[in-house]
Amino acid sequence: MGISARKQREKREREELILKEARDLRLSKGYLGLTMDRIAQKTEYSKGTIYQHFSCKEEILMALSIQVMEKRCELFHRGALFKGRTRERIMAMGVGDELFARLFPDDLRSCLMMRMASFREKTSLERQIRLKSLEQRCMNIFAGIARDGMAQGDLPPESNPESICFSLWSISFGVYTLMRTDIPLAELGIDDPYQALNQSCHTLLDGYHWTPLLSEWDYEKSLERVRKEIFPDEFARLESE
Repeated sequence: MGISARKQREKREREELILKEARDLRLSKGYLGLTMDRIAQKTEYSKGTIYQHFSCKEEILMALSIQVMEKRCELFHRGALFKGRTRERIMAMGVGDELFARLFPDDLRSCLMMRMASFREKTSLERQIRLKSLEQRCMNIFAGIARDGMAQGDLPPESNPESICFSLWSISFGVYTLMRTDIPLAELGIDDPYQALNQSCHTLLDGYHWTPLLSEWDYEKSLERVRKEIFPDEFARLESE
């Protein structure tokens, strides 16, 4: 291995360690407790070395958010590969997103935070573009299934895939955001926000006339298939926790 290749490998290893320790600090100390001084202390690197990789803690959070979105996109992609009707595949993607929210709640909180302009504007354009491309990738996966649905007659030919995707995204984003506030959802009659989200998404898709409609199909049976065929490890981990 040449000197240049070795230096690149060492740089990647330093960056991975910085991100690992930063994530641990964020979980234990919160956003305000995440400082460059503490990261330097945990990694045993100088602050100068930390700044060679990241210009500020928002840049570190952006890098962590990119890792999170890569993980989220991977779950989306696996759900999209479910062998079933197009609406079942959309449901499988939603299951992947719910698993992500349940298994990585702190990572989800970081993603929500980085969507605020006050955070993004402090980060590099390169990382902003990378995060945006991952978000676009998730939307493209969904839109591709919607177009399959239109081609197969599951969706009306005049449907707008991007509009449907935006609607579902808005519902899930709103629910996940509300779940991370101090609003007493149970007192408002929402005992299971995930179930409420699932029902809302089905109602929305019925409104778009995406067949089979909820009243025409056993989606509980589809869910069991998704559990066993697509996400067995994730459900096992969820049950163990």
